[in-house]
Amino acid sequence: MLRLLLKDKKFVSADCHVVGVLTNPASAQGRHKTPVPTPVSTVACEAGIPVFTPEHLDAAFRAQLIPLQADLLVCFAYGHLFGPKFLAMFSKGAVNLHPSLLPKYRGATPVPAAILNRDRETGISIQKIGLEMDAGDLLIQKKIILDGTETSGALLERCAYEGSVLLSDILYNTAEKGILPDAVPQTGEPSYTKMITKEDGRIKWDRSATEIDALIRAYTPEPGCWTLYGDLMLRILEAHVISGMDFDAVPGTVTDYDSREGILVKTGNGILAVNRLQLQAKKAMKCNDFMNGCRNFIGTVLD
Repeated sequence: MLRLLLKDKKFVSADCHVVGVLTNPASAQGRHKTPVPTPVSTVACEAGIPVFTPEHLDAAFRAQLIPLQADLLVCFAYGHLFGPKFLAMFSKGAVNLHPSLLPKYRGATPVPAAILNRDRETGISIQKIGLEMDAGDLLIQKKIILDGTETSGALLERCAYEGSVLLSDILYNTAEKGILPDAVPQTGEPSYTKMITKEDGRIKWDRSATEIDALIRAYTPEPGCWTLYGDLMLRILEAHVISGMDFDAVPGTVTDYDSREGILVKTGNGILAVNRLQLQAKKAMKCNDFMNGCRNFIGTVLD
């Protein structure tokens, strides 16, 4: 979202400046646990913007921010609560871009939640940041229609794009008038999302093909969905539901392979066609390449 904002003509014309970026520390990834910075950190470094990756937003860190003289805090997918002393540092306030139609799906995982629940629409909310999680007053909302094929990664990218356009307007108006636009309280019953773990991605084949398809899309790219092929972890990276087809078999049974549809797996209700997968310690493969190297796969019962 930062890259989009920095290229936005309205944001640039408002003479707005990003004076610093606050993000999470680099995380260890891959087999060799190489520290990898967050994407926003990479974009900020490319643009020559100072990057801060504190473990805690304590007094020592707040002291580092004073010379920046930042007027407004803008937050997207940071995943931490801000205390009153931190928020008080920004004279014009603080706003958060949340990828749901608040008060629905407050919390850290609103995008996977919308996909898991097979919602027909979700959206973007830009709100004032308060002390309670995602409960601040709303500046603007925009609906996004879902077609049932979205992954969390793709939907989050769309929310970042759409949100950057809305945010640019808010920042432009704030720069012109000196204050944030008027906001309205959230209405309706709030719902909350939970943190997602690797174990949540384990496929339970007694669930329906539609539910498993939604699970795979919701957990792409992270934490991913998996099952056991014997003693080995098998990641299911892409799949789709086969309409109007079913077999009499134990859920999890690899019933057939169709060169057009994929590897067919029996579920608790319906057939799931697996199109891309990754066996433990192997590279990700398309289904045809996997079947060429695993000719006895049909008849296997995945667990």
